[in-house]
Formats: sequence, C-alpha cells, structure tokens
Amino acid sequence: MAEVARSTFILGGQRSGKSRRAETLARQWLKASPGHRAVMIATGQAWDDEMRERIARHQADRALRVPGMATVEEPLALADTLKRHSDANTLIVVDCLTLWLTNLTMPADPAQALPEAAVIAAGEDLCAAIAAAPGPLVLVGNEIGLGVIPMGREVRAFVDTLGRLNQQVAAACERVTLMAAGLPLTLKDRT
Repeated sequence: MAEVARSTFILGGQRSGKSRRAETLARQWLKASPGHRAVMIATGQAWDDEMRERIARHQADRALRVPGMATVEEPLALADTLKRHSDANTLIVVDCLTLWLTNLTMPADPAQALPEAAVIAAGEDLCAAIAAAPGPLVLVGNEIGLGVIPMGREVRAFVDTLGRLNQQVAAACERVTLMAAGLPLTLKDRT
C-alpha cells in the first residue's frame, strides 16, 4: 500500500491504471481519518455522445470505488480551482492534465485556443498552486511521447507541449509514478 505524498504525479498511457491508482490513494486517505475529505477535479468535457457516455461511466464507477469523494468539474481554471479546494484535510485528485491541456490548446471553438505563452503561463500557475497547496494532491496525466513522431504539425505541437507540461509538473511534485499494465513504477520519491 502506497503512502499518500504531499504531491503525486501519475503518468501512463491510456488504460494503464492511472485513474485507478489515484482512486486507491484517495480511498486510503479517506480511511486514514474521519476528518479527511477527497475532491476530484475533473477536466474532461463532453463534446460528443461517446464522451458523455464515458464521463457518466467514470462517475458511476468512481462513486462505487471511492464513496464520499466529491467531484468538481473544471476544464480551464485548474490552478484557481486547486487553490479554492485545497486544505490540510482534503486530498485533491486532478484527472487529467492531458484533457486540461487539450481544453486550453484545442477548444471546440479554435478562436478560443490560448497562444503558446499563455499555455506556458498556465503551466507555471499550476506548478505554483501545487507548491502552495496545504493538502495532498494527486495529478493524473498521459505519457504520449513514447511512440512514433506524429504526422501532423498540430499533433506534433501538442505532444511537445504536453511533454513540457509533464516535465514541469514532475519537477513540482514530490512523487512521480509511471503506470504500465496496472503496475506502478516509482520514478521519483522525495517523501
């Protein structure tokens, strides 16, 4: 059983067990003390029927696996939402940074996409919020840079931007875990 660190970043591919690992840490936190709370900050947005179904399935599954964990939906203002909900007795799970970055860089209305400098600033604000959080944080994100180089310019730019964000968040967190096939591999542990 893993000890809950002040800040944990869980990376992995799709269906690697990232969210389950975060839920396990939240469950442990809630069981450790009757005064503990847990809040999920969900960054995904339902742009189509498949995503609506996926979100509903995740919500139902999470309610069974981690009863008592509240959910806050926030697709954009992540640093501010962390500041607003973090306290010493509340573990916050952010699921996931990849969708948050997608919301900033590839919104439904392309005219609302943030320029690169604003995306970098949002990452810096997030890392400052991680450093200032009085309670434990568990952040989930995808590692998508292990495959072949993408064909399109926009996809290559997104992979590069996500890689930079992952490096920033990994540097800001006490613990970094890579998930593969449901198994955790600790990359960094300063606890």
